[in-house]
Amino acid sequence: MTAVRAVRGAIQVDRDERDLIIADTRTLLEEILLRNDVAEEDIISVFFTMTPDLASGFPAAAARELGLVDVPLMCATEIAVPNALRRVVRVLAHINTDLSRSDVEHVYLRGAGRLRPDLAGGSRQFQRRTSRGGPGLSA
Repeated sequence: MTAVRAVRGAIQVDRDERDLIIADTRTLLEEILLRNDVAEEDIISVFFTMTPDLASGFPAAAARELGLVDVPLMCATEIAVPNALRRVVRVLAHINTDLSRSDVEHVYLRGAGRLRPDLAGGSRQFQRRTSRGGPGLSA
């Protein structure tokens, strides 16, 4: 049965440069879509946040480059928490899917894996799929 689910993800960017923000956000979005077998028409909306030290580009530009031209997108700045992980782009995507809540693959790449170490390597389900010759992680 199709349901609305939320998919989370994050990636740590090396520097505050527009091209890096867009490229890394694109990598993150591609992984989210791949791991959850999401088609463009299944995406309801995507909300992006960046830590305050990233200000050189809009992460939503990466979604537009992927062809998500009619999907509602929003960008915001994370609150400035002392000692928080720096240079992080976060994503919250709402999708229509047949996946159960526990089968949704949340994606944490590069240094952002420290935010959710329990999810950083992919779930056991994704690891099982990749061990059988399926798509592997590129980041």
